[in-house]
Amino acid sequence: MIKFTVEEVNGRERVDKYLVGVLPELSRAGIQRALEAGLVLRDGEALTKNCKVMDGDEIEFSQPEVVSTELSAVSIPLTIIFEDEHLVAINKESGMVVHPGAGTGEDTLVHALLAHCKGGLSGIGGVERPGIVHRLDRETSGLILVAKTDTAHRGLAELFAERNLDKEYLAIVAGTPELLSGSVQKMIGRHPIHRHKMSVVEDEAKGRHARTDWQVVERYDKAFSLLRCQIHTGRTHQIRVHLSSLRHPLMGDSIYGYRPDH
Repeated sequence: MIKFTVEEVNGRERVDKYLVGVLPELSRAGIQRALEAGLVLRDGEALTKNCKVMDGDEIEFSQPEVVSTELSAVSIPLTIIFEDEHLVAINKESGMVVHPGAGTGEDTLVHALLAHCKGGLSGIGGVERPGIVHRLDRETSGLILVAKTDTAHRGLAELFAERNLDKEYLAIVAGTPELLSGSVQKMIGRHPIHRHKMSVVEDEAKGRHARTDWQVVERYDKAFSLLRCQIHTGRTHQIRVHLSSLRHPLMGDSIYGYRPDH
């Protein structure tokens, strides 16, 4: 339990905002969990996030007990690119699912991380997503950053949310674009019929802005091309949907238009 006296508040301030400022080592999610659990007290009375505090208030703050994950730690080989006490960068292989879900087994990246990190992962993501800050599709290979501490998780999440990270991918597509480079800025939303798919949409109420810049790295006759793609947003299946809209679907991606005779 942490006890402290509220100081230097200009008038009255919401308790959740105040706690974020005075407890920088904790994540916003962790503070919210404490408030929801009734573990932030003033004069013995539990405060909710909308309660106001003022100078002189005596606050008692406790964190909820950490519930250990029920997922099994499974020893699965991982390609570690970088690791320190704060985070680990992994080159995820194609075919590996990032986190557990309906229809997955005990072969996800989370299962492997639980074994590799021996429980030393951020709890912000909840029981089923310890340490996971972002994700890649099952078929996509590439770097994934995983947080070991709540502080690292909060920092990485802010970088992704504020788009302060450069995200580049290499994609082999069917056909050869006429131009050497371009930018696709089309909204992406859930497919109106096939709900497991995403699609380009025109209605702002049904989609979200997405931008993908692309550049031709190499052409292979007229059969296929290697593109370098930089995404400025992180929509589900963004590169796959945007390149398909250009009539250059990813090789092997039959869901978004690839046909073997291309």
